Amino acid sequence: MSANPGNLFSQAAPPRKARIEIIPLIDVIFFLLATVVLVTLSLNQTGGIRVPLPAVETHEERNPEGAGTSTVQTEGTLAWNKDPVSLNDFVNRLPAYKAAVKDPKIFVNGDKGARFTAVRYVIDEVRKAGINKVFVETQILNPQK
Repeated sequence: MSANPGNLFSQAAPPRKARIEIIPLIDVIFFLLATVVLVTLSLNQTGGIRVPLPAVETHEERNPEGAGTSTVQTEGTLAWNKDPVSLNDFVNRLPAYKAAVKDPKIFVNGDKGARFTAVRYVIDEVRKAGINKVFVETQILNPQK
């Protein structure tokens, strides 16, 4: 009995069917879902520095898209969209912002410990620049459950 080694390996293996691996597919879908949830949660935030806002019982929904944010801190310092600015720099940025944005609006973040005169100054300068949409940011005192 003579064995021919060529015969053992000459038979071609049957072609394997392609398979879709479900576990990695589920992992990718959960990753995409988590990414969408995190992005959605961060969409409705203004661009200002975080300060403790004064509390109110009434509020109005707002759309921060395309808005400039001016922050007045307790010490009386100003910030424009998270960038600390001087009073002159703030006043000079307003006309440039108005020219760059089709429908300009300003959100004023006033720290609850800030002096009202500083917030009034910001609102006054915004209106002098010809921007009529000025919103004062607050937090809801008793959110509805």
